[in-house]
Amino acid sequence: MKKIIFLLSLNLMLFNASYSQVIQSIEIGEVFPTSHIDHPMMSIYGKEHRVSQHLNNDGLIIIFTSNSCPFVEAWEDRYKIIENLCQRYNLDMLYINSNHNRRDGVDSFKAMQTHAKKKGYTFEYLLDEQSELANVLGAKTTPHIFMFDEFSKLVYKGAIDDNYESAAGVKEFYLKDAIRFLVADKEIEVSKTKAIGCSIKRYNP
Repeated sequence: MKKIIFLLSLNLMLFNASYSQVIQSIEIGEVFPTSHIDHPMMSIYGKEHRVSQHLNNDGLIIIFTSNSCPFVEAWEDRYKIIENLCQRYNLDMLYINSNHNRRDGVDSFKAMQTHAKKKGYTFEYLLDEQSELANVLGAKTTPHIFMFDEFSKLVYKGAIDDNYESAAGVKEFYLKDAIRFLVADKEIEVSKTKAIGCSIKRYNP
């Protein structure tokens, strides 16, 4: 029964995500938009962060995520793998919550603090006020990955891997492979994959 409910929830989230496909996205090879490189976002520790502060290493991985999406819950066990790779290869990493329309509920600032502590995040978890960063980069789902190189150029975007249901069943770990190509200073063979997840609950003025 739990599996059936889970699958129904996933189907519903996919349906709800359809509207987000009209969002324009930054493309591979483009640099991080200067208009928002210094856009302030509040961390769960109460300090303002700007993307410009996190572009000083050999690369930056941005993960648009949330606290309760079934896809995030299914993939979140692999966040720690990504964190470890970032620490090993001198990459920075940011978790971004752009679910502006759920700030009074499951994606409130307090809920973000609780979730990060529960999951043991070791990189910053930032609140994207009015979904500004999501709109600038074209993030559509949670999760949705954007990886930039040392020159702030987008080199990978999309999914973490090819199997949200089971880490053991993964055949292609897209992001892990992209990281290894990046640190080896080689062209990433698969630089763009389809992001699958819950629609970002954007700010609607």
